[in-house]
Amino acid sequence: MRATAVTRRLPFLAGAGLAGLAGLYGGLALLSGGLPAAGRAAERHGPLMALGFLGTLIALERAVALRRRWGYLAPALGGLGTLALLAAPAGSPAEPLGPLALTAAGGWLLAVYVVLLRRRPGPELVLQAAGAAAWYAAGMLWLAGRTVPDLAPWFAAFLVPTVAGERLELSRVAALPGQAARGLSAACALLGAGAVASLWAAGPGWRACGAGMLATAAWLALRDVARHTVRGSGLPRYAAACLLAGYGWLAVAGAFWLAAGLPASVLTYDAALHTLFLGFVMSMVFGHAPVILPAVLRVRLPYRPVLYAPLVALHAGLALRVAGDLTGGEAVRAAGGWIGAAAVLAFAGCAAYLALSSPRRTTATP
Repeated sequence: MRATAVTRRLPFLAGAGLAGLAGLYGGLALLSGGLPAAGRAAERHGPLMALGFLGTLIALERAVALRRRWGYLAPALGGLGTLALLAAPAGSPAEPLGPLALTAAGGWLLAVYVVLLRRRPGPELVLQAAGAAAWYAAGMLWLAGRTVPDLAPWFAAFLVPTVAGERLELSRVAALPGQAARGLSAACALLGAGAVASLWAAGPGWRACGAGMLATAAWLALRDVARHTVRGSGLPRYAAACLLAGYGWLAVAGAFWLAAGLPASVLTYDAALHTLFLGFVMSMVFGHAPVILPAVLRVRLPYRPVLYAPLVALHAGLALRVAGDLTGGEAVRAAGGWIGAAAVLAFAGCAAYLALSSPRRTTATP
């Protein structure tokens, strides 16, 4: 059965991996320049990472949870959208196919959540469904001609509530009193309202998004079980370290967005986006992978202390990058970007090696 699951799901995972590799390559090209054949990957760096990579991973995990074949159309569309983004020449009739497929993937993921909500209503799935709706809205705006800076608040409104909902689900803090869960929902609602407002007033909209991020970070830092499990050992401690570091970067991102609104400077814009999408979201990927990978591929990802190496490199590289942004040090900024990209690749390599070298299954939850 395991071989069948791996065979069926690996192409979807490969689609997400392609988007991640292309997005990283495009991001490095934007930082350093001079990289060969980076044109399309650099132009579409943001959508490749937010929708092609992260969106496809989320859609695949939800399709597995749905246990219906039709749910796999969402990650399939994500992979096809990635291929179209990279392969369709600029200005060709095929160029809209990538945004169209990725938008359809967000809509299909929303349909998956509707069915999941009918099975088990709860605030954790409502938050994740709201995130999928923001993905779909971002895609529609993209098709209407909006630029990536216009879409950034919508990418945030997709990923932050999705992660928040997954924390409710995975750590079972959804059992908290209803008032506590409503606090997280209100914080994410403020973020979503900011995304909507940014369509007409970019500065106030970005600031409202920042306030929502700060409120979400505070709620997670105070309520998430990670603040207790970080005192343990092994996988629970590692996952908690990933989560708490990510919440710290979410607060930093929220402060950037709240203070600057839509940043006028390229360097401030770079810091505002990457503290969120790299510091917060990628740290969540590192922390959740030991739980999500076994659920998706039915292979164990055992904890080993070596997993701390890419985690430390990720956050050290991001800190260096932000320092370069704030001081105008292009070489420092680029060095931080390369370290961050190497950390993501190193984590992927560690995860693949550990999964392939251990045939046993696990059901551990951070």
